[in-house]
Amino acid sequence: MQQLRERPVDPAALSFVGAGLVRPECVLAAADGSLYTADWRGGVAHLRSDGTQMLYGGSLPGGRPLRPNGIALLPDGSFLLADLGETQGGVFRLQRDGRVEPFVERVDGVDLPPTNYVARDAQGRTWITVSTRRVPRAQAYRADVADGFVVLVDGRGARIVADGLGYTNEALVSPDDAWLYVNETFGRRLSRFRIAADGTLGAREVVTTFGHGSYPDGLAFDAEGGVWITSIVSNRVIRVDRDGAQTVVIEDADPAHVDWAERAYLAGAMGRPHLDKAAGTVLRNVSSLAFGGPDLRTAYLGCLLGDAIASFRTSVAGHPPVHWKVRAP
Repeated sequence: MQQLRERPVDPAALSFVGAGLVRPECVLAAADGSLYTADWRGGVAHLRSDGTQMLYGGSLPGGRPLRPNGIALLPDGSFLLADLGETQGGVFRLQRDGRVEPFVERVDGVDLPPTNYVARDAQGRTWITVSTRRVPRAQAYRADVADGFVVLVDGRGARIVADGLGYTNEALVSPDDAWLYVNETFGRRLSRFRIAADGTLGAREVVTTFGHGSYPDGLAFDAEGGVWITSIVSNRVIRVDRDGAQTVVIEDADPAHVDWAERAYLAGAMGRPHLDKAAGTVLRNVSSLAFGGPDLRTAYLGCLLGDAIASFRTSVAGHPPVHWKVRAP
């Protein structure tokens, strides 16, 4: 069967919701119209369907600031936050009244480094990614570094189930619960692992690789079996078909900036300056995508350097995430 090919979207046609957000790297959408984003004011920003906003904030023990990167919405309305500290990480649970408690700080006897992403699956298991063991993390913005890993938390506890990955970023279980899909940002590939009944992962399979200017960060599934990828640096949104074919749906970047970053990446010299500049006309280093709206045909984009959430309409509906029916208390 011929796969869907999404039509390109003009960045100038994007709509925006929210204001004053701080590093909304990860965005989630729910059926009640709520949007939730990680926010470096120390928690989660809630954008309600009526246009109002709320910040659920807290701090870590000892006063260490909470730096949420990936977030997950739990059935009771609380959140799991992957903490991207300078030298420390971990996953913490944030209640809407600001209470914070540890969820996972040590795995296999070792403190978690700065932690990138956290997601729940339909079985209630939690998947966590750590991009690199190197400090600072920019030392791993290279093709020849592969020390990222994936942690599974289930009834047996927390354990590393995949290792040796090229800057592990967002990871989600497929709608059929059979595969864990993982973006390897500086390995420049979308990989997947078959999930055994006990949570053990099979060998890595490469779904697709990415070329010039594409560094996969966020991912989401649609209802037709496609995987939507966001690329930092180039501000691209890419749809990957079942057969691995790619369609660039959005691109909003200065070609000179992309070429500059690409040269540095190929030379093993990429660093923070290549990621800390917003080189698009409207997008500011796009990092996350969530399908929402009543028909799941609105795509919402989180941006590392943004202060609002961009959106556009899609011809295919998204697959409802596991938290889709969680309503704001």
